[in-house]
Amino acid sequence: MKKFILFTLISSLLLAACSDSDVETMSSFGNEIGEYSVTNQDGETFTNEDMEGKVWLLDFIFTNCATVCPPMTANMTHVTQELEELGVEDYGVLSFSVDPENDTPEALTEYIEYYEVPEGTEWHLVTDYDYDFIRGFAEQNFKTIVAPPPSGSDQVTHGTSFYLIDSDGVVRKSYPGLDTGDTSFPVDEIVDDVATLTAEIDME
Repeated sequence: MKKFILFTLISSLLLAACSDSDVETMSSFGNEIGEYSVTNQDGETFTNEDMEGKVWLLDFIFTNCATVCPPMTANMTHVTQELEELGVEDYGVLSFSVDPENDTPEALTEYIEYYEVPEGTEWHLVTDYDYDFIRGFAEQNFKTIVAPPPSGSDQVTHGTSFYLIDSDGVVRKSYPGLDTGDTSFPVDEIVDDVATLTAEIDME
C-alpha cells in the first residue's frame, strides 16, 4: 500500500512538472526518449545526450521513398523557414532513416540538398543501425510502426507524424506530417509550440 501511494505521489509530481509548460503534453506521450547512438549525414556520431538543452522535431523518412517522404521533408523545411523568420533558436530537427541498409550518410546528404533549409539549421539525418533497432526505437518511444517492404517492393512502411521533444528529452506531442483529408499540415501549431518550448528554456 505504501509503495502504491509513493508511486502515485511521484507520478503526480511528474505530471505537475509537465503542466507548468504552456505546451500541453498529449496523454499518449510524456515518456523520456531512450538511449541511442547513431551517425548523421556528416558521418558524425549523434546520441540522445546531444539533444540535451534543445527542443527537437523528429520524423521517420528514407531517401528512396516514392510517396510520403518528399512532402514530409518539404513540410519540415517549411517549419524551419518559419522558425528562422521568427528568430527562434535552441531547437533542432532529427530525421531517422527507416532504410538504414541503403541510406548512407552520403545518400542522406544528397537527399536533403534538394530542400531549401535555412543556413545554420541543426538538422541531423541519421543512420548506421539495423532494422531491429529502428523498429523498436519507433515503437517504444513514439508508438509508431516501421515495417519491411512487402514482397516485390523496396518501399518501407512507416508513420508520417512529426514528434515534439522538449529540452529534457521528453516526448510531448505528435502532429500529422502531411495534409490529412480536409485538414492542412499544422505548420502554425508546430512553430508556436517550438517557439514556446524554446522560450521556456530561458526561464528555467
